[in-house]
Amino acid sequence: MGGVNTAGVRAEAEIRARADGRGGTALPVLESRGPLALRRTRGSGATAHVMLVGAMSGPHGGDHFTVRAGVGADARLRVGSAAATLALPGQHGGQARQDVRISVAAGGELHWLPEPLISVTGSELAVHTHVDLEPGARLVLREELVLGRTGEDPGRLTSRLTVRVDGRPVLDQELELDPGAPNGWDGPAVLGGHRAVGQLVVVDPEFTDKPVAPDVPADGLAVLPLAGPAVLVSAVAPDALTLRRLLDRAPASFTPASPATPASPATPASPASA
Repeated sequence: MGGVNTAGVRAEAEIRARADGRGGTALPVLESRGPLALRRTRGSGATAHVMLVGAMSGPHGGDHFTVRAGVGADARLRVGSAAATLALPGQHGGQARQDVRISVAAGGELHWLPEPLISVTGSELAVHTHVDLEPGARLVLREELVLGRTGEDPGRLTSRLTVRVDGRPVLDQELELDPGAPNGWDGPAVLGGHRAVGQLVVVDPEFTDKPVAPDVPADGLAVLPLAGPAVLVSAVAPDALTLRRLLDRAPASFTPASPATPASPATPASPASA
């Protein structure tokens, strides 16, 4: 990948959620700088809701965006974004970076549900989402990647997702997508010619006693139990709308694993580069 353009924009956002002692969730830290803006919206029950709003387009080549979220014990947080993110080429070229660092304490719960990331022609973006969960934490994390706007080729997009529970890796997966990536990224083993790819990671302590069975509930959709306890849902689709529909229906398809269909071995998913 190209070098980082030091003239790019630096942007940071941080969310801290904690139980307020009255059955709700407080947000003692809600800070953002640069083109990233955080807005608290109306919550539901004990869950606090936050929207990530882009104050300008991007990330462009050379930009570096960092988002941090921490959920304390027994707190409930739901994070979304106001619109899709466009990875755009910078004026001077170079690679853009987007780092997301998440931590959830025991008894805490986080729903991380941003809108899709669209890789625009000529862009070069590396995304790394790193999640650390304590035992007893719950997580629902969605990632959706769209290769190019309508009628255009994508830029270069690398996405790595790392999830750890009690310090142990549950998932460490990397995708590299663009016409210059290693052969096979668009083949039947990865995208199969589709333009949208996504995943849903669900971590729930209940899976320890009630593991989920592997399944293919629909064309382009696969459910894979992980050690952790966690489940990875992977989907490919021709467009963003179809991808969202597949991922939204996946949790309803979870079925308990029978003694004859045990959950996957207690080994982390190894990094995969397509």
